[in-house]
Amino acid sequence: MSSRSARLLLAGALVASGLAVGAVASSAGGSAGASAPPQKTISLQGASYTPKAASGGTDDYHCTLVNPHVTKDSYIVSAHFYPNSVEVHHAILFLIPPSLAATARADDHNGKGWTCFGESALPNSIPTPSGGAVPAAKTASGAGGAGGKHFQNRISNTPWLTAWAPGHGAADMPKGTGAQLPAGSLVVMQIHYNLLRGDKPVKAKLVLHTVPASTHLQPLQLDLMVAPPDVPCPAGVTGPLCDRTAELANIAKRFGAGSVAFDNVIEQVCGRNPSAPPVGTSTSCVWPVGAGQTLLQVTAHMHLTGRAMQVVLDPGTPKAKTLLDVTNYNFDYQKTYDLAHPVTTQPGDTIGVTCTYDPTLAQELPQLRKLPPHFTVWGDGSSDEMCLAILGGVQGAYKG
Repeated sequence: MSSRSARLLLAGALVASGLAVGAVASSAGGSAGASAPPQKTISLQGASYTPKAASGGTDDYHCTLVNPHVTKDSYIVSAHFYPNSVEVHHAILFLIPPSLAATARADDHNGKGWTCFGESALPNSIPTPSGGAVPAAKTASGAGGAGGKHFQNRISNTPWLTAWAPGHGAADMPKGTGAQLPAGSLVVMQIHYNLLRGDKPVKAKLVLHTVPASTHLQPLQLDLMVAPPDVPCPAGVTGPLCDRTAELANIAKRFGAGSVAFDNVIEQVCGRNPSAPPVGTSTSCVWPVGAGQTLLQVTAHMHLTGRAMQVVLDPGTPKAKTLLDVTNYNFDYQKTYDLAHPVTTQPGDTIGVTCTYDPTLAQELPQLRKLPPHFTVWGDGSSDEMCLAILGGVQGAYKG
């Protein structure tokens, strides 16, 4: 796959998809007001599940299907995920439109769920350019043949409703916005279990507050902006997995070949040579952003060695504007930051994401120091890293 093709594929799937979501966390009030319509509360209880680590790993991603029994088109104005266990590293709640309900029910194996490493909800569907998904049987193999399809299945092939990470409570949508929930939709609960924290049975819960779709709200959308970590072992720390190639093989063993393909495409999209990217304790990537959006929120997500994240509109130009500058990132207290003033994007705008890590924490944190030292790349495990900025906003002018 050429660098241009990779950029178009990933940018189209991640940046231009316009997925309807709720904020990962919120420090602002919800959409409801004195004249707001009555809210409906939907409680979704997941089945009890005992996490099991993948081969040679310490993480489990498990998806289960829940039915909110939505009979009328609605907006979600608030969501609250209850992990009910310290093993839960994060959770993403995906909207399953009626067109994919049969595929989701087949994947659910009569309520037992399925393994779902990566950024995808359904293993048997692939994303469409509009941000939805269709059953894989109805599509070609995609860019790059079978490998291309494998990579595509690691991109969110169904819209996010909301997400949770440690430190979150209720996620209230910005005033005047909501996440769309069409009638007949189902919900997939993707939960990442960190077995370094335990392996007891977990029974998670999700509570949604909705209003009718006739309510005058703007659909909340998100853009996902990533950068690929390439962090070497600290000075004086050695081991077989301190070699990047060996660690990529380890990633493939734990999560499948698609994990390495995903990492390689991120490297390409960010203008790097996947075989020999620059290494260090920080990483950056600049992404295009569509004009005419109003940005309202920014969320920072890294793993346990993450220390800082900066998100800048039009970096390296005279009109550069810092949207987020987290200098004391704490995995156990992740949140969404409301912008002090909404920002409207213009033609040609870009967004730069920079993450900084402290690899010495791998030898200090109780969860990590029991593991062999390793080079750190993008990976699904709690002992791996990510650099993900989630931008929430609306199309057009914000009316909130």
